[in-house]
Amino acid sequence: MPGPQASSDVVSRLPRWYRSTARDLPWRRTEFHDEFGAWGVLVSEFMLQQTPVARVIPHLEAWLARWPTPTAMASASAAEVVQQWANLGYPRRALWLFRAAVEITERHGGVVPRDVDSLLALSGIGDYTARAVAVFAYGDRHPVVDTNTRRVLARAVEGRAQPGAASRRDLDLMASLLPDDLDQAAVFNAAMMELGATVCTARSPRCELCPLAGGCAWLAAGRPDTGDERRRQAAYEGSDRQARGAVLRLLRDRSPGAVPLDLVLPDWPDARQRDRAIDSLIADGLAEADGATLSLPR
Repeated sequence: MPGPQASSDVVSRLPRWYRSTARDLPWRRTEFHDEFGAWGVLVSEFMLQQTPVARVIPHLEAWLARWPTPTAMASASAAEVVQQWANLGYPRRALWLFRAAVEITERHGGVVPRDVDSLLALSGIGDYTARAVAVFAYGDRHPVVDTNTRRVLARAVEGRAQPGAASRRDLDLMASLLPDDLDQAAVFNAAMMELGATVCTARSPRCELCPLAGGCAWLAAGRPDTGDERRRQAAYEGSDRQARGAVLRLLRDRSPGAVPLDLVLPDWPDARQRDRAIDSLIADGLAEADGATLSLPR
């Protein structure tokens, strides 16, 4: 169990560090919230899942310029949404966001709900995204736990090199550290994520820059290797993911037209892999087959 010193240091030191060093990101700006509100926060959270900040920013700006509200996006087609997602990766997120926009329009009058349970009922939204919207868009007090937060908790509070498998325990631990004040709780949530993203990184933590170094349980123990249970993602080169990306890129380039199936990556080195990619895109709703042609979903 974490000692009181580690927990105390996390709560007292981190917000001060965040206020002086936090990156200037669009979704943290007052004018962004004034213009796009909870919808802008929701879109940014969808895009940031497993995608670096630098890649997200230009896509986010273009997306919100085109669809500044859930209702505006709900009137689009699935093909337009997949096309706009471009090369962000994990394109099923685009369809989930599209479905969430339709649900927000139909169930909530075009207003992103504030209640965590209502957010969780929307397509593509899990524990992290629901709480992130409630906290960062509406200012409510909830623990927001992403991969970066879990790593800071594991090291600073529990003395482990890497977090274990995600569990409810992470939310409970984070909740136990949250300040009671709403504004301070929101800052604390953001600060934990920022520290994990910029200082307490997975491979090369910069402990000499860490505001929690004086009370970090892992650093105090000599940075022991306590094991790593994180799932390893297979290499992209030569993978089915690469084949899926190549097929989807071709369909985006030809949209709104269709591509004859025999002209979909005919020179791909592994024909069975290409066929698996096509089948999986159809199954995920990211492509449609019509006779002997393939296209983006209508």
